[in-house]
Amino acid sequence: MQVYSNGRLLKSLRIPIFNLGDSLFSELDQSLHASWKWQQPKRSTFRSPFSPSQDQHLQKLSLCPKITGSHFSTEAKKESDSPTDVVKDLYDKMFKSVEAETMPPNAWLRSLVDNCQSKEDVKLLFQMLQNLRRFRLSNLRIHANFNPNICLKVAEACARSGAFELGQRTIWKHNIYGLTPSIGSAHSLLLYAKEKNDANLMEKILQIMKRNSLELHPTTADIVFSICYNTNRWDLISKFSKKFIKRRLKLHRTAFDVWLEFAANLGRSKSIWKIEELRSKSGKPHTPSSAFSCAKGYLLENKPENAAAIISLVNQELPEAKKPQLELELQKLITNWFSKVVDLVGKEESKAQAISLRNDICAMVEALLSSGYEVEVSLDKLRWEEDGVTS
Repeated sequence: MQVYSNGRLLKSLRIPIFNLGDSLFSELDQSLHASWKWQQPKRSTFRSPFSPSQDQHLQKLSLCPKITGSHFSTEAKKESDSPTDVVKDLYDKMFKSVEAETMPPNAWLRSLVDNCQSKEDVKLLFQMLQNLRRFRLSNLRIHANFNPNICLKVAEACARSGAFELGQRTIWKHNIYGLTPSIGSAHSLLLYAKEKNDANLMEKILQIMKRNSLELHPTTADIVFSICYNTNRWDLISKFSKKFIKRRLKLHRTAFDVWLEFAANLGRSKSIWKIEELRSKSGKPHTPSSAFSCAKGYLLENKPENAAAIISLVNQELPEAKKPQLELELQKLITNWFSKVVDLVGKEESKAQAISLRNDICAMVEALLSSGYEVEVSLDKLRWEEDGVTS
């Protein structure tokens, strides 16, 4: 039997170690983010991806091809339009700087972010962020992420360009771009969902926020409520309002205004009073919108005198500059809200409901005039038609 020494045994078992570079991390980024089992290596073993020796080594292995500007532009053309000239020129200039092992000025990165106008521009931006992060780690030994302002600007650029698939990475806790997730970045993506009137996208963003431990903010509720209102999703506003309240979120007056108006438009008087109770406990004063939502709640319960009373009370407390808003809200109640509520009622009850509601609105206006409230409104819009017959 032949006996090997420890040294000869280790020598015989020597296994070549290949540097896989950052392409491997790019491929695994999605799966690592989903599994939440990211583990940072104790010590970095790879060299700068921009050194000629490593580029030659990686090309021989055919595992991490050399990164060039033409490679990205060719890939972009396959999918859609090519990036804008300004972004492409900035990217090339920054790439040459990194290739020469010199950190590009921060002004170039800010300019690159500000000039992104399309998905292809954002793709180049994220390629450069990844290159800069590797350069900072390997050459400058900087392990910190980019400053929060840059991270926010990147999220805004994604929202502006409609690049949500890349934009969602700005609120990932673990990413390869050196970005730190923030509530501001999340709000930029939510505003993009609001612009598109996409409630499903809104839900997806909120789920990503939860997975990445981003705390909800009162502004989050403002955006979420407005999306639910615009897309007519009462189920969603009910769902997320419970979460906001459970987390003791201090809702803004705008959130209460949207929430109350939504309930009033659906003829939900019970919901109006539940929301109004929350608004009152929060110490938020009435706005013209919230006051008229409560007035609508009284009208739904056939209490026109109470409706007139709350409008008169708010009219006394409002400054002169905001009083015209009350007149505008009253006109909206007559021209828009009346027909919306009547349309929600079944056909058999709709005529009786329309007549009753019309009479209550007229009684409310008369009570306002009797209390000294000066208002000029036209009641001609309080008309309801069915099968060609006008009430």
